[in-house]
Amino acid sequence: MRDKITYEDIERYQKLFALAPAFLLERMAKKNSNLVLKFHSRIVKHLEKLTNHEREMLNIILNSDIDDLQKMMEDAYEKSNMKQYKILSNPKYREFVELNINELRKILN
Repeated sequence: MRDKITYEDIERYQKLFALAPAFLLERMAKKNSNLVLKFHSRIVKHLEKLTNHEREMLNIILNSDIDDLQKMMEDAYEKSNMKQYKILSNPKYREFVELNINELRKILN
């Protein structure tokens, strides 16, 4: 099992990052909203369907340093020009990313 996420991993799940329109994601990030809590039931249903490989990838993300995740989002934005990545890579939204990662950890435990 790898211990770092790559751009290729992010690219594979690009549809998930695009679910929230960029303007909405940024509004939620500015408010430091707990999106995981708001979509708890949907997330749980999705988690139940994950393959072993997808669970491994999720564990890599959840165990990654927030700064490393944001750097990967910045790299993903440079390669794809997808605004959601730019928002998630913004250092001023670090707390938003951390909050939602921590909420995902709670669900899985």
